[in-house]
Amino acid sequence: MMRSKIDIDEYRGVWVFVEQTEGRPVRVSLELLGKGRDLADKLEVELSAFLLGESVQEIAQELIFYGADEVIVADHPLLKDYRTELYTDIISEQVMGRRPEVLIVGASPIGRDLAPRLSFRLNAGCTADCTGLDIDNENRLFVSTRPAFGGNVMATIICPENRPQMSTVRPGVMAFPEKDERRKGRTINLDLQIDEEDVKVKILESVKGAGEGVKIEEAERIVAIGMGAEDDETCDMIKELAQLLDAEVGATRFAVEAGWVSHDHQIGQTGKTVRPDLYIGCGISGAVQHTAGMSGSKMIVAINKDFNAEIFKIADYGIVGDVKKMVPAIISELSKQS
Repeated sequence: MMRSKIDIDEYRGVWVFVEQTEGRPVRVSLELLGKGRDLADKLEVELSAFLLGESVQEIAQELIFYGADEVIVADHPLLKDYRTELYTDIISEQVMGRRPEVLIVGASPIGRDLAPRLSFRLNAGCTADCTGLDIDNENRLFVSTRPAFGGNVMATIICPENRPQMSTVRPGVMAFPEKDERRKGRTINLDLQIDEEDVKVKILESVKGAGEGVKIEEAERIVAIGMGAEDDETCDMIKELAQLLDAEVGATRFAVEAGWVSHDHQIGQTGKTVRPDLYIGCGISGAVQHTAGMSGSKMIVAINKDFNAEIFKIADYGIVGDVKKMVPAIISELSKQS
């Protein structure tokens, strides 16, 4: 049911939905707590973390260490696994009662299912897959930025008339916050009345999907393949380099469309955002569609035969040369040291 017109001045506070799995908060939720802390400080309000699950009390204190002023905890055996119906009911009820002005959700598979349902239930606008968040202090508005038109335009979106103002944010976009174990906060435990018979969806079994290596957005080292690789043989050499460095293989959109790398390893505005300690770009020109997803890397090494390639402008180290020659040379040197 849609709500009648609201008084937006009654809404205060920034909320972050904290997704957890097997008793641990997922990385994107902690990233959003770091950004949420910044937004809350600009608005001069409190930052709240909303945590649902079973036996998750111990997580609450950790969320305070990462920036939350308060943690709203919904702890119940029926919340152990994510269920859209239950999570939407509980969160929307608390939002309507406590009235935060901003609600942020990670753009994970769960977040992408939950956020639009909350948006509809709360009659609130939600900007999806954001890469930037800020506050317009003059008008007290939450400002969300996201790629549009295939990544060729960055759209800035506001929702001036409804509350809460919502967005989902890509994993890896926001910097991981520092943990401060001196921080103090409070925990609010919700008194839940949930009965299994009232829940329409039943969880019969949960099975982990098989995967190779770590998620690209969580990798500490990445070797990325671009258009300059040109053929399968060169791609195989770049993958060998990644293996020697114990790194994950990333790719530009061109490399994915060429079939060299799977889509879940695509980096950029239409792919994943990464912040590794080491990023090596092999045959990557540096188009904004790709660099928007990796410019936050701590150390960037670029290999490109074009001296004027845009990627050299953001690289810490640049190697001007053909990838087909440079990569085998690097592999040879690394092999000598192993």
